[in-house]
Amino acid sequence: MTNTILQAAGLTQQYGPTRALDGVSIAFAEGTATAIMGASGSGKTTLLHALAGIRTPDTGTVHYAGSEISALSDTDRSRLRREHFGFVFQQGLLVPELTAVENVALALMLNGTPRKQAIGPAAQWLAALGLAGLEDRRIGELSGGQAQRVAIARAQVTGARVVFADEPTGALDSSTSDEVMNALLGSTVGRGRTLVVVTHDPSVAARCQRIVTVRDGRIVADRLTEAAL
Repeated sequence: MTNTILQAAGLTQQYGPTRALDGVSIAFAEGTATAIMGASGSGKTTLLHALAGIRTPDTGTVHYAGSEISALSDTDRSRLRREHFGFVFQQGLLVPELTAVENVALALMLNGTPRKQAIGPAAQWLAALGLAGLEDRRIGELSGGQAQRVAIARAQVTGARVVFADEPTGALDSSTSDEVMNALLGSTVGRGRTLVVVTHDPSVAARCQRIVTVRDGRIVADRLTEAAL
């Protein structure tokens, strides 16, 4: 039986007159990939932020591995994100002054790992994602797809059990998008980890085992894809 690793119940979030989340309840099984889809302003990114402990919802609860995230202090939520969660964003949010391997190692160093000890695992992750030999290149010297794989390596190097990806292929062409999704799925679900992807791209969503559609802050559809069969 697959274990539930992340679960939300009754989430609401109000921004002025706009209800970004309206009683959302959802659970994620360990080792699966879920795509969250919806139009701009539908609440999908707000949901991702609530699930990841970036934002505390107005009401409702989020549990990770049995512990309630929404009850943690800001300091403990920050530690949780550093040690257990990984993040991949549309623009990567990499540090341009650092090399590829330094960008990945930075995630470990923020957790207290000395630089010399962090470089080895960082280089191993880059190699696993097809970037061997590019460790010392700065981000501006990499293609868009290569830079996103650096971001994926950074998200994974700490051993994150859940990776959140917000439009990870939004700035890429279709061929590079496929390449990045292969890397993202292989390094998460392929290793028994959990992936939650916010995307507007149906072809990206179809690569996941499950598609959840959000509209006006509510889940209006939740279905399995052929990838789950």
